[in-house]
Amino acid sequence: MSFVYLMASKPRGTLYCGSTTDLLRRVWEHKNKSVLGFTARYGISRLVWYEAHDMLAAARLREHQIKEWQRDWKIALIEKDNQHWIDLYSGLSP
Repeated sequence: MSFVYLMASKPRGTLYCGSTTDLLRRVWEHKNKSVLGFTARYGISRLVWYEAHDMLAAARLREHQIKEWQRDWKIALIEKDNQHWIDLYSGLSP
């Protein structure tokens, strides 16, 4: 199983889109700033949307599509299922 995901610094804040085969670990890395870069620099630690795919190639394709989107489209995608920008990390099971 692979995932494409969106993270935010706060509701309607700075957004980050990524893909991974281990969503729990990857979000933990963002939250703990264990990988220096964009998310650490801008305090992006809130998982606000994710989508599962059978293959990593499909998740990466979707990630690249979403990265090309306008910001308003990304916000609409998040708010469709997560209107209050709740951090979904605690609901992930190990």
